[in-house]
Amino acid sequence: MSSTTPPRPIDVTAIFPQLAPMARTATRLHPRPGAPSPHDSSVGGPLLWPADEPWPYCDGPHEWDGLNEVLSPADIRLQREIRAAVAARRAGGTHPPHHTPEERALEERISAGQPWPEGPVAMLPVAQLFARDVPLLKAPGNADADLLQVLWCPFDHPDHPRTALYWRSSATISDSLAVQPAPPALQFPGYLPEPCLLTPEEVTEYPNPLELSKDDQQQLKDPTRWRQAGSGWDDAYGVAADEFYRNLLSTAPGWKAGGWTRWGLTDPMPRRCSTCGTDMDPLLTIASREWNSSTTSWIPLEDQADAISSPASAQPSHPTLLDLARGYDLQLHMCPASPEHPHLELIQ
Repeated sequence: MSSTTPPRPIDVTAIFPQLAPMARTATRLHPRPGAPSPHDSSVGGPLLWPADEPWPYCDGPHEWDGLNEVLSPADIRLQREIRAAVAARRAGGTHPPHHTPEERALEERISAGQPWPEGPVAMLPVAQLFARDVPLLKAPGNADADLLQVLWCPFDHPDHPRTALYWRSSATISDSLAVQPAPPALQFPGYLPEPCLLTPEEVTEYPNPLELSKDDQQQLKDPTRWRQAGSGWDDAYGVAADEFYRNLLSTAPGWKAGGWTRWGLTDPMPRRCSTCGTDMDPLLTIASREWNSSTTSWIPLEDQADAISSPASAQPSHPTLLDLARGYDLQLHMCPASPEHPHLELIQ
């Protein structure tokens, strides 16, 4: 498998040479549904977890808003299978086009929910990245680690799941945990990642417009500058030329490691370590979707045919089936000084 981002329509540094020193490499992870093992880089797969190390649990508090029934991981997966089967029948024109009586009964049983869990809750595997697959992945403080593991609590704290990061040297793990604990229930189905394998790809990114100087921001809004790019420029952006840069040239959508921070929900804010005050680096972007209507130019070449032909419920833009804060991304930042310093969680 491979995933290839199409070339950008223009070389932005040819029009705005002041951006050249700001180029950064990001690794698009391109998750795709699969059956990862503990020895694979993955999203939502089993972790290479030392057998003699306790599994992490979240002590809460876990407060229920009363608006959603909590569901078990098994029921969420069963519900997804049912809905995928219904969508496939509708797309293929086969009958019955809706739920069968058996599927309807299962949906009704699932919708009754589970009891609200009491006490500590087992954390869920979210991502596992080996440096062999993501070479730019460097542990903070030059720690001897080639493996990053990310877990989260499947309940809001207060606006999104609380994450935990573990840096490891994979060579030191001779005996891994075979049966990994799972939480009895999740607050939202969108907090359970579908197991995915990764097809990492390095791309070049530039800062979000809001991280540039006021002068650079004004230049990006000038369509006459952009027209120097010739056919690469899309004149439909003439009334908002800076959006051409934001959508097509700055930061890649979807899951990624490194690169630049994505902004949109808020303006840029300082990201400094609460322990030592060092500026924090973007580590991992956990995305609800791989692209949206504004970022279709980033759709990998291998996915473009399916992106057009697939039904909305099976779009390759949503392989992990995550939904964070109604479609936003959770961006993790790390302190480069030490893996012991707390990381930063940012919803954008």
